[in-house]
Amino acid sequence: MLKFDDILGQEAVKEHLQNAIETHKVSHAYILSGEAGMGRKTLAHAFALTLFCEQGRRQPCMSCHACKQVQSGNHPDLIHVTHEKPGSIGVDDIRSQINDTIPVRPYSSEYKIYIVDEAEKMTIQAQNALLKTIEEPPPYAVIFLLTTNQEAFLPTILSRCVQLKLKPLRDSVVKDYLTETMRISEADAEIYAAFARGNLGRAIQLASSEQFRAMYMQLLQLMKNIHTLDISVLLEEIRRIKEGNLDIYECLDFMQLWYRDVLLYKVTKDINLLIFKNEYRAINEASQYSSYEGLENVQKAIDKARVRLDANVNMELVIELLLLAMKEN
Repeated sequence: MLKFDDILGQEAVKEHLQNAIETHKVSHAYILSGEAGMGRKTLAHAFALTLFCEQGRRQPCMSCHACKQVQSGNHPDLIHVTHEKPGSIGVDDIRSQINDTIPVRPYSSEYKIYIVDEAEKMTIQAQNALLKTIEEPPPYAVIFLLTTNQEAFLPTILSRCVQLKLKPLRDSVVKDYLTETMRISEADAEIYAAFARGNLGRAIQLASSEQFRAMYMQLLQLMKNIHTLDISVLLEEIRRIKEGNLDIYECLDFMQLWYRDVLLYKVTKDINLLIFKNEYRAINEASQYSSYEGLENVQKAIDKARVRLDANVNMELVIELLLLAMKEN
């Protein structure tokens, strides 16, 4: 379990939570929102660890009885709300785990903390049940709603919670973590960081994913040779993408980053600006046979492919049209 100091980035959120603890102005309800993998649960646990710590400072001591209880998952005043149905958090979950237990005073701390992960899955009835508790909470209660989509909450819930939004990390921060902590090569770390778009958890997952590596190698060869491939080979590539169960949106991200490098190199001739540095020869070649208008058309074709996929157009047809646009331009 991490202390605030051990969490990369999110300085504004950490500062807000630490100041609340230090000044004894802890709110009764917080919404922590951000993409999966950005550290919502880690921040909520760091908050609980610090608030329960017997030393009462901005950082937990990690050695007192309360800190050890939180680290082992056995602190009686830290409650993780669970739900049986995978798709939703129902009114019975909220009533039985929060509303019915919140009147019971903390066992060993001044506070009692509830953490609701995937809180966007609360039904309207569940949110209304929680609202009654949030409107008149006991002074010792703190409720954390962790979500990837706070727009799923009722306006009345939003208005009664302190809303804290997690922001993407700089690519350089993610890259440094991958190279220094996970001992990943600088070239690979740069690619994972670019794909993760500031999401450290996502970067870590990509770095250990065999499926991502397979997609990377397959699409790399496709992008390097697309201008020479005939239609039958392109159709075969589409079949391989489908049968390999590749994440099609991840494939589009790859293509967008590849053509971003081609355009950037065409403009600057600076290898240091590339994401795919190890492929600079292929990038250079592509920049020579592609016009600025052609590269702009490819980027538009990738954006159009996303729109079509979101509209449930047949995936094979979408990718066929995209690859043909790439070949033509």
